[in-house]
Amino acid sequence: MRLTTKTNLAARVLMFCAVHKNEIVRSSDIAAACNASGNHLAQVVHQLHLHGYVTTQRGRAGGLKLGRDMSEISIGQLFRVFESNVPFAECFAPDTNTCPLSDCCRLRHYINRALEAFYKELDAVTLADLVHDNCGLESILSLKPPQVRSCSIHTG
Repeated sequence: MRLTTKTNLAARVLMFCAVHKNEIVRSSDIAAACNASGNHLAQVVHQLHLHGYVTTQRGRAGGLKLGRDMSEISIGQLFRVFESNVPFAECFAPDTNTCPLSDCCRLRHYINRALEAFYKELDAVTLADLVHDNCGLESILSLKPPQVRSCSIHTG
C-alpha cells in the first residue's frame, strides 16, 4: 500500500499549521519546510479548505491556519478524504476495471477488510497525537530559532 503524494502532503500541511497553532502561515513557508512544490501544495490546501481542515485568508498578510482544533482532526478521516477517489486496485474502479476475475475473485473482499482495518486504526489518531510534545517536529517546522525544552518521545 502506498499513500498518494497529496495525502502525504495534506498531513504535512496540517502538522505545520498545528505547530503554528493560531497563527496564519504562508504557503511558501510550508512548501519550503515540507519539501513540496507550490502547485501541489495549492491543490492540497484547496481541498483542506473545502473540507474545513484549514481556513484561508487572501492578501498581503494572507495565508492559512487550522480550521478546527487539532484534537478534532482524525487522521483516518483525512486520509479517506484524499484517498477516496483513488482505487486501491483495478477491480475497485468499476468504470475502468478490465480484470476477467472480478465476478468470482475473493481477494477483493479481503483487501476491503484490510483497508477498513487500516482506516479504523488511523481513525483513533488525531493531529494532536502527531504534534503534541513532538520537539523534533517542532524544530523542523519552526519559523523561529529553536528553543531548548524537554519533551517526550511518543510512538503509538
